[in-house]
Amino acid sequence: MSDRPPARDDAASEAGATSPDRQPLLDRQAPSAQRTPPHRLVRGTAAVEDLDAFLEALDGIADETGAVVQAFDASLVVSGAHLREAVRLAARAIARDEAVARDPGVEILLYAAGRRQIDRALQLGVSEGERRIVVLVADFGDVPGADRPDADVDAAVEAVRETVFSAGASDELVAVEADADAETFDCDPDRVRDAFDITDREVAATAGGLADIVLERVALLDVEK
Repeated sequence: MSDRPPARDDAASEAGATSPDRQPLLDRQAPSAQRTPPHRLVRGTAAVEDLDAFLEALDGIADETGAVVQAFDASLVVSGAHLREAVRLAARAIARDEAVARDPGVEILLYAAGRRQIDRALQLGVSEGERRIVVLVADFGDVPGADRPDADVDAAVEAVRETVFSAGASDELVAVEADADAETFDCDPDRVRDAFDITDREVAATAGGLADIVLERVALLDVEK
């Protein structure tokens, strides 16, 4: 993980959520050319006292496990599908040699933010303080052009839980899950609208909700290439 991207999200377990130990990696059986890379989401509240040290810790986990490790501000992630689609499209862009960023984690961040500019996409990242974050852990080992080893995703998830969520967070806020298919997250609607430039008029004209508009933004970044 280079270029130092960010993270965050809710610590409370959702009904029916699967624990990190039992959650299967997504799409493990699908052909590598067509599937979304296996990935997990680890969510919770963490105390980020030093952002540089926090990002270095994520880099260390990535180096040790071979995983792509990317952190997000949980208040700006609308659903598991939001990040799942960002992972899928980032992997496809890398395989087609169309990626904007050299680092898979940064490419995922760009898609998640619906932005081509890294500096603007970074608003989805982590900042200092006690915050809700979501950390994405993915295996890009089978993605052509990614130049990544096969990842030990289980080890990366455990390292994120121990390193990111253990230090400085109160016990009741450390409950985390690895549930990449969770339909909705506890995002901040006002911050989401601001980050994705979503107007009241657009919301009123959309049959779905805010999450659907965000997914549309993610998809449009791919269409506009």
